[in-house]
Amino acid sequence: MDALPEMLLWEILRRVKTTVDRNSLSLACKRLHEVDGEERQSLRVGCGLDPANEALNSLCQRFPNLTKVEITYSGWMSKLGKQLDDMGLLVLSNNCPSLTDLTLSYCASISDMGLGHLASCSRLSSLKLNFLPRITECGILPLVMGCKKLTVLHLIRCENISYLQWAEYLHTPRKNEELSMFLMDMERSGFIINHQRRPFRHKFGHPKLMKKFGHPKLMKDISKVYDKFDVDRWQNQWFPCDSMLDLSLVNCIISPGRGLSCLLDKCKNLENIHLEECHGLRDSHIVSLAEKSTGLRSISLCAPSAFADISPLTDESLKALALNCSMLGSVKIAFSLGDMAAISYFTLHGILCLMERCPVRELSLDHVTSFNDVGMEALRSANWLESLELVRSQEVSDEGIKFVAQFARLHTLRLRKCLAISDVGLKPLVGTYKLGFLSIEHCPKISEGGVHGAAISVSFKQDLRRGYREML
Repeated sequence: MDALPEMLLWEILRRVKTTVDRNSLSLACKRLHEVDGEERQSLRVGCGLDPANEALNSLCQRFPNLTKVEITYSGWMSKLGKQLDDMGLLVLSNNCPSLTDLTLSYCASISDMGLGHLASCSRLSSLKLNFLPRITECGILPLVMGCKKLTVLHLIRCENISYLQWAEYLHTPRKNEELSMFLMDMERSGFIINHQRRPFRHKFGHPKLMKKFGHPKLMKDISKVYDKFDVDRWQNQWFPCDSMLDLSLVNCIISPGRGLSCLLDKCKNLENIHLEECHGLRDSHIVSLAEKSTGLRSISLCAPSAFADISPLTDESLKALALNCSMLGSVKIAFSLGDMAAISYFTLHGILCLMERCPVRELSLDHVTSFNDVGMEALRSANWLESLELVRSQEVSDEGIKFVAQFARLHTLRLRKCLAISDVGLKPLVGTYKLGFLSIEHCPKISEGGVHGAAISVSFKQDLRRGYREML
């Protein structure tokens, strides 16, 4: 082992993807242990850190070149020991000079003082904070000011952040560089927003920040700031968002001529968009989006679960995307459990039109009842398709899944809760190793032995306790 070139060892480690395998391999010899320490760039830890600060310090010493760190305490209980606190973030900032991506979830012991330590992370470009109950805008703002390369900021369920203070502070003029930010006030648990959202324009010394905020709590104080604006002047108060690349809207009302409907008209350079449970979303919104954001690369449409007062999307939306978005490479279409209205949404013709005109490499269909065996046969001509995911696609049977063996470039196939597909349909793939990865989850007619040899890597999950009603 000592005679092997160092570059060869690095290449070996790069090809080992799973963390468990990497850890086992690094214990094989001292040299692999050292090379793994230098090469490791990502780290995900949580409840297993005990004592947290000391354990994180040891990990940072062992992996000095970390660029991506995720710390999550989901499921934490007091008997698991103390959580990472402000001093832990000081350890992180002092020992990880290359840190660019940081995610903190359910960290109840981190306060504004801890966020202040992160302001020294000069390379930090992405920060995601999910349920940090002790932080306020007093901690966020100095961090945003200090991290000049920050382009992605997610605030999720950070309940003590006052958007009123954000508005007052960010209106302060500083340098000529402009930062545009969109604050969304949403309720959780399926409730719909009931306050008018008001974006704003402000300037201060920060190069740029990608406008993407997810699930902040409903803030009553934001309405106090914005209620004095006339609704008819909505578009005149709009902020510049030409540089917005990613947009995710969840549990929103999209009202014609105001609110978030204007957002879809203004963004000219969107690359990725995710629309989930957006009530009031119509064809006209998607058509306008497609005509403005011609460089769109990824779209995810998850239809709302209530259809009482909305007009469903139709093939007109898909055709607009097909005609205008020549770079669209990832498409996800999903419908909620039990939505019979899914039948009246997109037809098979609309889906295939999109596949024919756009270089779609990733396609995910969840409970899309119009997609059937005929659609699977038509996908044989989708020369760009590399990844296909079918979830609750009960109209696709063994006859349709057999065509997968004829897909030119398909590398990844995921099947989840598909009741009409069995070992018979996957038999043409067995022994060919045509697929690089095959994932089977809770498909009761598919056995683990039936997919052996169908792909280079196979993931199989089956819970026979699940009833058919739960899978539908």
